[in-house]
Amino acid sequence: MLRSLFSGISGLRAHQTMLDVTGNNIANVNTTGYKASQTQFQDTLSQLLTGAGGAQDGRGGTNPAQVGLGVRVAGITASFTQGSAQLTNRSTDMMISGDGFFVVRRGNETFYTRAGSFDFDATGQMTLPGDGALVQGWMAVNGVIDMNAPLTDLRIPVGALMAAQQTTSAIYEGNLQSDAAVGTVLNRDVVVYDSQGNEGLLSLQFTRTATGWEVSDDGGATTQPMVFDAGGQLTSPLSLTSTVTTSAGMAVPVTVDLSTVTGFAGVDTIKNASQDGYSAGTLTSFSLGADGSIVGTFSNSLKQVIGMIALANFNNPAGLEKVGGSLFTTTVNSGAAQVGAAGTGGRGTLSGGTLEMSNVDLSNEFTSLIIAQRGFQANSRVITTSDEILSELINLKR
Repeated sequence: MLRSLFSGISGLRAHQTMLDVTGNNIANVNTTGYKASQTQFQDTLSQLLTGAGGAQDGRGGTNPAQVGLGVRVAGITASFTQGSAQLTNRSTDMMISGDGFFVVRRGNETFYTRAGSFDFDATGQMTLPGDGALVQGWMAVNGVIDMNAPLTDLRIPVGALMAAQQTTSAIYEGNLQSDAAVGTVLNRDVVVYDSQGNEGLLSLQFTRTATGWEVSDDGGATTQPMVFDAGGQLTSPLSLTSTVTTSAGMAVPVTVDLSTVTGFAGVDTIKNASQDGYSAGTLTSFSLGADGSIVGTFSNSLKQVIGMIALANFNNPAGLEKVGGSLFTTTVNSGAAQVGAAGTGGRGTLSGGTLEMSNVDLSNEFTSLIIAQRGFQANSRVITTSDEILSELINLKR
């Protein structure tokens, strides 16, 4: 039989595969996080008709004469170029800007995906739509993330509690007017909390006397003169301890930092800058940071990190195997997953309220369709031409 018949058949098979890959790319043009694939061809073994000959006296060398035996698919490679961003304004939609994959768990298996369209189930677990794969990361303990801990299922239940924290210190800052009239009194109060979140009032009173300023707490229970140097900086006392009784009758000792108070003329700006206690609160909403941290907003008007999404990258992302559902799994040629926080170790950053769309280029795919179609037609013509030659050969004897 003619070798061209088998070459044509191999061409049909290869271009059919190219059509299949291109058709799948076009079908997933709007699939979140989809990565387009490309088909590469290579020739097969060539039959040697005449070997190469070396140069001899009076004769030049000759090249080998070979007839190729067709084509085959060398590989189908996924392109991990960045897809375009689609703004959705959903707090659970997340896009990776740069390299990396979300880590999800389904049963005892771990998978990786670029599709960041997440939802919550009835228990507050963050899941992928469709198959319910659980998003992996680290849960915070009192607002602290331990990234050395094993990955766990991210769970963000609405109504999660932020425990109350007792006030231990308060900071006052600003200026006490050095040329204020004698008898000037400035009251500066701040709400503090006990370990149960009950409120108490820390009251400081600043009084201008004939010799300078004095500070007292709890209605004058403790009074101390304030000493400023020639440059207006406070030298004594730099701090004081006041005991506050909360609404529940609990005594709360509070260390008051006065070290940044100044004593210049012309203006009074003394105020409480901060105190480190707060009441209990429940989770009302959350937002996503560029490093993957999930920051909760609580009913006590405070924010606290409640978890962090893990990202993984690979030495050879093209070596990952597609397993459906926009998921990938590792292979021996992808390398092991290198898991960490977004924005570190070559991993991209995260954008909330945004999804990464497919990176399929329709203009390129339709061009590939034309190329595959014409290649298929050309190989079909090789087969029909070979058939006609065989027909002529058979008809030599009639």
